[in-house]
Amino acid sequence: MTTIKDIYTYLDALYPRSLSCEWDNDGLMVCENSAIHAKKVLLTLDVTQKVADYAKANGVDLIISHHPLIFKKLRSLSEETLFSQLPINLLSHGISVMSFHTRFDAAEGGMNDTLSEMLGLKTSGSFGPAGEENCGRLCLCDIQFTSLCNRVKATLDAPNICAIKSNESCKKVAVLGGGGGDFIDAAVAAGADTFITGDAGYNAILDAKQKGISMIVAGHFHTEFLPFVIATKKVLAEKFPDIKIEISPIGCEVLYI
Repeated sequence: MTTIKDIYTYLDALYPRSLSCEWDNDGLMVCENSAIHAKKVLLTLDVTQKVADYAKANGVDLIISHHPLIFKKLRSLSEETLFSQLPINLLSHGISVMSFHTRFDAAEGGMNDTLSEMLGLKTSGSFGPAGEENCGRLCLCDIQFTSLCNRVKATLDAPNICAIKSNESCKKVAVLGGGGGDFIDAAVAAGADTFITGDAGYNAILDAKQKGISMIVAGHFHTEFLPFVIATKKVLAEKFPDIKIEISPIGCEVLYI
């Protein structure tokens, strides 16, 4: 039988901590006993209270998330401390949590390779600012900007996108799921004419056009959820055929109205 430790050891080798950004905090977030058998695994982008409630109600042994359950420093573990309530609650129900964040973004076959592939783009290299050079992907293509916008929206099931056009055609596209506001200059420096990402500030998007690069901003959740669960389910199913893998039905809790 596959244990929590078996799964973490395998994923930790695929997505080593050496690929993580210095500021990041991921890995085995919550685990009372790593020798416990993992019969049912739930994949999710975020470990929210709704996701935890679903896991408890459906016999989940392990939650694997992209965004770390514990990101900021916890100074105490108490039911009176807001950010420690969820880890305590999960532990009390025997549910372990592991998270793979920026290491998954940068890894071969991880977030941005999968996102690029889903969008029908051929990767040709990596990009990013200092310390994060391997996170984003550069892709070669030949498509009109409006067509690429429509492709992104349809492929990621995004309710809406924010876009600004600096170039009519897209031939070298930078791709980064999630927050890409700090990656715009790196995308420009890498020679990209278009940048697809999850979120960026209004002024940063306006500035991008002045820097000669178009942007397609499709939402943090929508650029990361499907790539994360698709890639993670694939590698787990191939390695551990005895475990049941479920994708969280709890969708984006940030409403687009």
